Amino acid sequence: MKAAISGHIAAVDVKQQFQNPYDGKIEAVYVFPLPHNAAVNEFVMTVGERRIRGIIREREEAKQIYEQAKGQGYVASLLEQDRPNVFTQKVANIEPGKRIDVSIRYFHTLEYRDGWYEWVFPMVVGPRFNPPGTTGGVGAAARGKPGASGQTTEVQYLKPGERSGHDIALSVHLNAGVRLEDVQSTAHQCKITRTDVADELFVHLDLADSIPNRDFVLRWKVAGGETRSGMVVQKGKDGANYFAMTIVPPADLARLPRSPVEMVFTLDVSGSMSGRPIEQAKTAVRWALRHLRPDDTFQVVRFAGGAEQMADRPVPATPENVRRALQYIEGTSAGGGTMMLEGLRKALSTPADESRQRYVVFLTDGYIGNDVEVLGALQRMLGNSRVFAMGVGPSVNRYLMEHMAKLGRGAVAYLDLKENAEEAMATFFGAVSHPAMTDLAIDLGGVEAKDVFPKRLPDLFVGRPVTVVGRLGREGLGQVKVTGKVRGETGTVEVAVSKGEGDRGALPAVWARMKIAELGDRLAAEPGDAQAAADVRRVAMDYGLMSAFTAFVAVDATGRTQGAFGTTVATPVAVPEGVRYETAVPE
Repeated sequence: MKAAISGHIAAVDVKQQFQNPYDGKIEAVYVFPLPHNAAVNEFVMTVGERRIRGIIREREEAKQIYEQAKGQGYVASLLEQDRPNVFTQKVANIEPGKRIDVSIRYFHTLEYRDGWYEWVFPMVVGPRFNPPGTTGGVGAAARGKPGASGQTTEVQYLKPGERSGHDIALSVHLNAGVRLEDVQSTAHQCKITRTDVADELFVHLDLADSIPNRDFVLRWKVAGGETRSGMVVQKGKDGANYFAMTIVPPADLARLPRSPVEMVFTLDVSGSMSGRPIEQAKTAVRWALRHLRPDDTFQVVRFAGGAEQMADRPVPATPENVRRALQYIEGTSAGGGTMMLEGLRKALSTPADESRQRYVVFLTDGYIGNDVEVLGALQRMLGNSRVFAMGVGPSVNRYLMEHMAKLGRGAVAYLDLKENAEEAMATFFGAVSHPAMTDLAIDLGGVEAKDVFPKRLPDLFVGRPVTVVGRLGREGLGQVKVTGKVRGETGTVEVAVSKGEGDRGALPAVWARMKIAELGDRLAAEPGDAQAAADVRRVAMDYGLMSAFTAFVAVDATGRTQGAFGTTVATPVAVPEGVRYETAVPE
C-alpha cells in the first residue's frame, strides 16, 4: 500500500496479491476494509506482463460479466462494495503456482481533531453481529466453515495462534503544506524519515509489525498547533469547479462557559467488547461521570443481547447519583450479542428535558452487520438530541461511528486499547462540552451554494473542524465566509481560498463520493426510495466510482485457462488485536 498525502487530501494505491499454492485452479475471495469515505475510481488486474484496466458497470451487469468469464475459463476479477467501508474482491481461474495482482486507487479527505491531522488505513474487518433472522449483513465465521454465518457477506477468521502469511507493506509520502511540528504512529512501529523540506516526510511500516490486525493511524501536528479555515478549489476534467472547505470554529469559543446538559452514556457490553475494550470504555465513562457539573443531568444505558438503563429518567449529577452510576458501571461485564438498535431506542426514547441540550454518547466497537438499519432508525428518532460516538478498539467500524456523529450533528473520537482512556475522554469531553456554533450557513461570495455536501451542516465544536465539499459549475468565487449562532449571537468565520494542485480527478471524486454518501443516508431512512437509488447509480457511473449499485470488473480475454473451474477459497483474516476470538466468532 502506498499513500501520497497533500494537504488534507490523500491518494492511496492498494495492491493485493493472490497466489495459488494448490494443484488445481481456484477462485480467491477476500473481504477487506477501506475508509468509509474512500472514492474508489481505478481498478487494474495484472496477469503476468498484462495489465487489464477494470471497467465500472452497474453491479448486476458486472457480476454477470464476471460469472460468464469465470465459467468460460478466463482469468477475471470483480470488486463489489458490501458496505461503504467493506468490500469483496473475487479473482477467478487462478492457475496452480500463478499469481494475480489487483490494484485499487482511491481518494479521500483527512480528519482534523484536537490539534492533529489524522490519516487512517483500515486493515481488517472486525467480526460483526447480526440480529436473528437477518441475512443481508456482514457475518463472522471460523476458518474453513463457509456459510456458517448465514449472511450475504462473510469473513472467515483465524483462530488464536494461526497465521495466514498475508502480511502487509505500507509506505506514506506526506506533504502537509505547512511546517510539521510532531508526527506519531499510534498503533504500529514505523520508520519516519524527514527531508530537507519542513513540511515533508516519508513513513515506512516496520517489517516486524506487518500483521494486518489493526488500523494503521498516522497523526501529525502542524506548526503552531493551530489550523485555519480554508477552501481548495480545483477545476475538474468536465470544466466545473470543485471545492473542499475546512470550517474551523474560532478558538475563543473555548473560553465561553457551557450551558447545563443532559448526558446519556450508552455503553456496548456485547461479547466483542470483552476484555480490554470494555475496561477502556468503563474507564472513560467513569472519568466523564466524575466531571459532570451539579446542574447537569445524566443517564447510563448498556446494551448487548438487549438493553437496559440505570434509571427511569435522567437524574441530577449529585454526588450520590454519580456514586450510584459508578457502581452500575463497575458491575458491568461484556458478553452476548450486539442489539445496538435496542440501545439506541433506550437512549433516545426518554422524553427530552427542554431546559437542557441532550448529548447521547455511544461507546462501542460498532461490530454490527445491521449498521444501515441503525442509521436509518437514528434519523427517525433523533429529534433535537445530539449524538456523539467514541469508537473503542484498534479496528472499529468507522463508517458507523462517523455517520452516527454526522447524522446526530455531534462529533466522533477513537479510543485505542493502548491509549490512556481518561485522557482521551477528557479531550473529547472538553471539545464537545464547549459551546457549539450552530445553524451554519455558507456564503460563497454571491455564487449559489448548490451541490454542497453534507446538505445539513453539522454543529461546530472547539477543535473539531467540519469538512464540506461542493460543485460550483464554471463560476468564480468572491469572498467566502461561514456564519452561525454562538449562544444566540451571530458569529462569522472567514475562509481563505486557494487553487488546488495535483490530480484533477481528486476533488471531483471526493465530491461524488460524498454525494453518494448523502444519498445513502436517504436510503437508510427510506430503503424503498427508488429515486435515491437511481441517483446513486447515475453519480457512480458518471464519475466511475464504486458504490452499493456499481462494481468494477476486469477480464483477461487473451486466452482461456486449462481445465475445469476449481475451488472457491476464502482468504481468512486475523481477529482484530484485543478482540477475543471465543466471544466474537461463532464456531
